[in-house]
Amino acid sequence: MSCASSRLVQSPADKATLDTLIAELDTIVVDTVEVAVGPIEIDSTVVIAKKDTLTFIGVGDIMMGTNYPNSDRLPDNNAEHLMAEVNDILKDADITMGNLEGTLLDEGGTPKGCRNPKVCYVFRSPTSFVRNLVTAGFDIMSIANNHAGDFGDEGRRSSMQTLDSVGIRYAGLVSRPFALFEKDNVTYGFAAFAPNTGCASINDIATAKATIQMLDSLADIVIVSFHGGAEGSKYEHVPRKHEIFVGEDRGDVYRFAHAMIDAGADIVFGHGPHVTRAVEVYNDRFIAYSLGNFCTYGGFNLSGVNGIAPIIKVYTDPIGRFFKARITPIYQSPMSPVRIDADGRVIRRIRELTYEDFPETPIRIDEKGWIEYSTN
Repeated sequence: MSCASSRLVQSPADKATLDTLIAELDTIVVDTVEVAVGPIEIDSTVVIAKKDTLTFIGVGDIMMGTNYPNSDRLPDNNAEHLMAEVNDILKDADITMGNLEGTLLDEGGTPKGCRNPKVCYVFRSPTSFVRNLVTAGFDIMSIANNHAGDFGDEGRRSSMQTLDSVGIRYAGLVSRPFALFEKDNVTYGFAAFAPNTGCASINDIATAKATIQMLDSLADIVIVSFHGGAEGSKYEHVPRKHEIFVGEDRGDVYRFAHAMIDAGADIVFGHGPHVTRAVEVYNDRFIAYSLGNFCTYGGFNLSGVNGIAPIIKVYTDPIGRFFKARITPIYQSPMSPVRIDADGRVIRRIRELTYEDFPETPIRIDEKGWIEYSTN
């Protein structure tokens, strides 16, 4: 969305929260740019033009193997082969993002306690695995999820330091709710939210809106990621209400996504259910309600619909207005790399879910995975 948004409506409470966020900018670490202060020569004939079209790739959960409690679920060769089949696809966008479902930590940390071991897992991936994210072209990563704190503060710090070391921006913790950066003459804001302790909250919509309003005032494009909704094959549909799962309020993802776009977001990518959900275009902005399991090597249920997922490439104009998207279907088997699905199963499933859950959305999805405005 452009910095001057015609869709932004502030209540007095939102304005107060926004003022507080802006006042706190001095204390929040954001990416900086060094500026020359001496005499400079400017070639007035050189003009850097912005693109007419911007492209964004979103994928689902990423957990490339865990060294805890032992090495049984670690892939060979530093996991270099896991995304090899789709690396060229992932790199073909202005911005590529995913959800880091776990920590990047070589050893140590305090593993979280589990109230119910049957539905609780902890993931600790070697820090060297971050090179695979670089090779695949990831620009931004959400660390707002129920596994970001699997190894306490030490795990969070290691994940952030490891991503910093390779230049991948990230967001989603209370201490790091957003990232603001420039790439190819475009300024991007990125924020991520989840219902979990230590994360920017999906259930505090007023504060989330204020964050997005602030980013919208500073950036050309604002991208939002959320981790929300119940988990598993029984929860493919978007219910348009709060979802309670294993005693936790996982948010009202429909209300949240719409509120973020109303506040200034241009693209919303959802994660959390471990299955793919519907997509929607709302006020000319694209929403994917869940991108499923993308690269989850071990410890994840990959049977049936849990094992298929999309790579979604979204095309927008320079101020974030949607005009088309493309689904590349992938699938996973346990302890195996990401594969392109020639049968296109997730395309059919997204089409079915979208038409059932959002019959009012003005888009059509064809058998090749193209998502475009409906001509009807």
